[in-house]
Amino acid sequence: MKTVKEVSVLTGVSVRTLQYYDKIGLLSPAQYTQSGYRLYDTAALERLQQILLFRELGFSLAGIAEILDAPDFDRSLALAQQIELLTLQAERLQGLIAFARGLQQKGGDCMDFQAFDKTKLEDYARRAKEQWGHTEEYRAAMAAEENRTPQEQERMIRDFMRIFTEFGGMKTLSCESEQVGMQVDKLQQFITDHYYPCTDEILCGLAGMYEAGGEFTENIDAAGGAGTAAFTAAAIRAHRGRSV
Repeated sequence: MKTVKEVSVLTGVSVRTLQYYDKIGLLSPAQYTQSGYRLYDTAALERLQQILLFRELGFSLAGIAEILDAPDFDRSLALAQQIELLTLQAERLQGLIAFARGLQQKGGDCMDFQAFDKTKLEDYARRAKEQWGHTEEYRAAMAAEENRTPQEQERMIRDFMRIFTEFGGMKTLSCESEQVGMQVDKLQQFITDHYYPCTDEILCGLAGMYEAGGEFTENIDAAGGAGTAAFTAAAIRAHRGRSV
């Protein structure tokens, strides 16, 4: 058995994120101590591996939960896909390293941009998503995306990030204030209108992703200023957490 702190050190997933995964039923510990501390066994760690795999493939927390809890989930297939994805990532990194060394040796006038091509990696991720994309959420998102032009996609992303810019301007307010609650409503409605039906449960799952670090957190904080991702997550839980 491992404590939540030991699992955090082992995996790089923050203690706060692990606690949130337990709260939403995505990753429950094997048991609790008499003092209420979480303990994780091998089965829980294997499930965490799968969660991280599907996060790598771009699935939401709600979508991951539905996949892992499905009776036809094939762990062996998922692991095979993880190996293939990581192999493609490694090959791309090796290509970039070789490209950079070539620039170092020959100077900066090389016009070969092939090393930056992510087509192969993105194509595999797309096919992997299709393999597991049996959730209503995923099908709705794909149907909407297919009908958008590149210009519409770019405009939609700008509008989406503007919502976080507005959240950033509210950081002096209480997360529980009515104004912040209206902004949570706006975020939820935007996701529903442009991506997939965003239930309260899904929105709370997104909150965990927003504050978990990495690209999500960086992009949100870039839009609204440092701490915006954490503020947005806290606001979502304040106004939607009671219903999940």
